[in-house]
Amino acid sequence: MTLIKSISGIRGTIGGAPDEGLNPLAIVKFVSAYATFIRNHTTVKTNRIVVGRDARISGYMVKHIVIGTLTGMGFDVVDIDLATTPTTEIAVTMENACGGIIITASHNPKQWNALKLLNERGEFLNAAEGNTVLELAEAERFEYATIDNIGKVITDTRYKERHIESVLNLDLVDAEAIRAANFRVAIDCVNSVGGIVIPELLYALGVKEIFKLHCNPHGNFSHNPEPLPENLSEISQLMGQAKADVGFVVDPDVDRLAIVCENGEMFGEEYTLVSVSDYVLSHTPGHTVSNLSSSRALRDVTLQYGGQYHAAAVGEVNVVAKMKETNAVIGGEGNGGVIYPASHYGRDALAGIALFLTNLARKKMKTSELRATYPTYFISKQKAELTPTTDVDAILLKVKEKFAQYDITDIDGVKIDFPDKWAHLRKSNTEPVIRIYSEAHTMKEAEEIGGELIKIIKQMCEAPEAPE
Repeated sequence: MTLIKSISGIRGTIGGAPDEGLNPLAIVKFVSAYATFIRNHTTVKTNRIVVGRDARISGYMVKHIVIGTLTGMGFDVVDIDLATTPTTEIAVTMENACGGIIITASHNPKQWNALKLLNERGEFLNAAEGNTVLELAEAERFEYATIDNIGKVITDTRYKERHIESVLNLDLVDAEAIRAANFRVAIDCVNSVGGIVIPELLYALGVKEIFKLHCNPHGNFSHNPEPLPENLSEISQLMGQAKADVGFVVDPDVDRLAIVCENGEMFGEEYTLVSVSDYVLSHTPGHTVSNLSSSRALRDVTLQYGGQYHAAAVGEVNVVAKMKETNAVIGGEGNGGVIYPASHYGRDALAGIALFLTNLARKKMKTSELRATYPTYFISKQKAELTPTTDVDAILLKVKEKFAQYDITDIDGVKIDFPDKWAHLRKSNTEPVIRIYSEAHTMKEAEEIGGELIKIIKQMCEAPEAPE
């Protein structure tokens, strides 16, 4: 059994002894600490916290423990039940709530669940705030409400419709153009909340023919829930059978969006953000942000429109902070996460689908033709295996010095920007490895630069010969 505590929340496998796994005792302790943090820091007076969940098998159990703990801490709970992560984020602001908890382990398998923590803006806690919650939980510095001050539960399952309505009301979403295009759309919602909300969004946008895969939200995922090409063979085959124009795949909490071309080929998860940004920038000139491990294609597209591209440390909270700092009009992560500030500061597959379909409809292109308009890059993901005693920080410093003649970014590991490619080296927090992400115009080049760096790291790790 596994339990991982981090600044972004708590996640783990369900079950196990009291000191292992994501069990009721761990949930109570962590939620109590979060409620204490919110009580000490919120500026909102509603005394409400929003709770939403994906369709995981354990979600019902975890939700009731979370709600019971929050009411025991004296907060009123707005229970929106089955809801996407972006829906829960939007609900926090619509409720003018003090915060929110999303019960989801994102793309992890069914035995996992997690608590993601939101502030009063419906955004994830930053590193300092997350550390405070961890400290409160470790020290058990919290106090429960007396009988006259326990909270109440308000059930409101209408936020799915409110979220869809907010997407339709975005200035750059053109439902009329989408309706006129008569798109045939295939979807794979991996047996979670996307199976509820994505069809309703598409119908609201004017899509009449939808071909559904795994839309029953029972939480017993039909395949690995991470929307990567190796997990999407079914929808790839369905595209030709259904003569669909485009396919959409979401993860269990619907904050990541993968797109499939009409010929069954993957649009590329890195290119979800690139394509949506292309459309947004064509109407709203400005700056963009993605994390250091995302494709250079976003930078290329941004420069075409006269904007500036900025890189952030890996992690949604870091991307959002950089977007606010630079007043970016669009941003996100290369894993299919689109953050559109005109909607809200969170990855949102619903907004991504609506903006992508609008662009596709207006350009009157096939999905594969649209993909061909963007710069072609390939990303390789490798890792350098180290020993537990290796000083990883010292190795990264040596790498930085060795490649000092190139553009170096060290806000999150070391990223080396070569003229025609890049490599990003990140220290793992869980095992003695350095993860190496590299991108070039061919996969061979991307893999070669990653392999070259692994060799260099290995050489740096070799102990010098002892003097005679």
